[in-house]
Amino acid sequence: MPKRTSLKDAKRVETADDLDDIVQDKREGWRATAAKARRRHRRYSKRLTDEIARLAQHDDDLSDE
Repeated sequence: MPKRTSLKDAKRVETADDLDDIVQDKREGWRATAAKARRRHRRYSKRLTDEIARLAQHDDDLSDE
């Protein structure tokens, strides 16, 4: 069983295509409906996207110093 997607995985994203490969829902087969699985996938994707933006902002702040 794959592990759940974590915010630490944001460091592994180099292109937008990597995001879909990294996002995994270890309980995908257990979801009641496909719609719930899609919503969960969108939630993981959004969390990783927000973390990537935060990391980029942090890197910009460090380079300004």
